[in-house]
Amino acid sequence: MRLEVKNLTKSFGEKEVLHGISFNVEGGKALGLLGRNGAGKTTTIRIIMDVFHANSGEVILDGMKFNPKEHLIGYLPEERGLYPKKKVAEQLIYLGRLRGLSKAEAKKNTDKWLARLHVSQYADVKLETLSKGNQQKVQLASTLVCEPEIVILDEPFSGLDPVNSKILQDVVTELIEEGRIVIFSSHQMSYVEEFCEEIAIINNGEISLSGNLADIKAEYGKNQLIISAVGMEADELAEKLLGECTDILAVTGIHKDCVIVKNIHELSRNELLQSVMRIGVEISAFDSYRPSLNDIFVKAVGGDR
Repeated sequence: MRLEVKNLTKSFGEKEVLHGISFNVEGGKALGLLGRNGAGKTTTIRIIMDVFHANSGEVILDGMKFNPKEHLIGYLPEERGLYPKKKVAEQLIYLGRLRGLSKAEAKKNTDKWLARLHVSQYADVKLETLSKGNQQKVQLASTLVCEPEIVILDEPFSGLDPVNSKILQDVVTELIEEGRIVIFSSHQMSYVEEFCEEIAIINNGEISLSGNLADIKAEYGKNQLIISAVGMEADELAEKLLGECTDILAVTGIHKDCVIVKNIHELSRNELLQSVMRIGVEISAFDSYRPSLNDIFVKAVGGDR
C-alpha cells in the first residue's frame, strides 16, 4: 500500500493553517510526521481521517482517491478518548463493533491486544482505576482492536515507563514488519529515529523538510566535524576557532562539550586537524559530525522547540 498526501490546504475562517502539505508513506515503513505544537500536524491527520475537509488537495491510496470509510484506520490521539467509568474490555469490544467487527471478532481481538500489551488483568475493571501508563496501553489496544491497515500514532509513548515503552516499541516494530502503513507523530525524537525511515517536518503549515532520514542525515552532516579540546569549554573553543581559523572552517553549532564545524574547502582531515592544532589547542575529540534528528529538527524549524 502507498498513501499519498498531495498539496493539502486548509483554512479556518480567513486563516489558512495548511499551505500545500505533501508527503508519501508506504506499507512496511513508518513516516515520522513532526512539527512544533500548532504547526499543522493534527489538522493534517484529521484531513486524512476525513474529520476535516481540505480546501484543496487530495489524499490518494494506491493510485485511487482515499475514502477512510472503506478502510480500517487505527488512530491513537495524544489526548485520551476512552470512557473512564466503563470497564476496559467492554468498551474495546464496543469500539471494535463500531468499526465493523462481529461481536466474536471484537472479543477475540480485545483479548489478543490486552494480552499483547500486558493488561489482560484489567479487562473487567473501570479504566479510571488504572495508572496513567496502563491507561495509555489500553488506549493503544483500542487503536489496534480492528486490526487496521493504517495506523496513526500521536505521542504514543506519553506516560510510559521504560518497561512499558519497550513493550510498545516491540508492538510498533511488529506493525511495520506486517506491512501496515504507520504514521508516527512525536516530540520524542529518539523513538522517531528508531522506527521511521522517512520524515516530514511541518512548520507553520508547510513542509520544511521531508525525505529519507538516512539521506537527510548524510546531507546535514556533509563536510562537518565535531571538535573538542582539553581544558576548554565549547564556547571558548568556538570563539578561538572563529578568531583564527575562519579561512578553513565555519562554526555551525555548539553543543555542551564540543563545537560543530564545516570544512569549507574540503581539506583532508589530516590537513584540517594540523591547522587547528597550530592555534595552540590540545584536541580531545575530532570526528565526523553525525547529526541527531533533534539537531535536524531545530535547524529545519528554527529557534527552540
